[in-house]
Amino acid sequence: MSVTPVGIREFRAGLAGYVDSDTPVAVQRHGHTVGFFIPVKVDLTAERDAFVAAAAKLDALLADEDVDAIVRDFDALRRGDA
Repeated sequence: MSVTPVGIREFRAGLAGYVDSDTPVAVQRHGHTVGFFIPVKVDLTAERDAFVAAAAKLDALLADEDVDAIVRDFDALRRGDA
């Protein structure tokens, strides 16, 4: 894997693209390397699965419970009354 040299202004301007890339970047100032950026790919499968499970639980609660009671309980918890 090669490292791409990039000027600091170009790096700042294109940061989102570098984050999405697989290529490490050598950030340079006045032709001298001042740092390296190595993008890391994150597997969001676990977070997505947890979100889907939470949504399913919420759907089940809303189907089985009195929605007004849920809202009252939430408000009480938010205020610290519970």
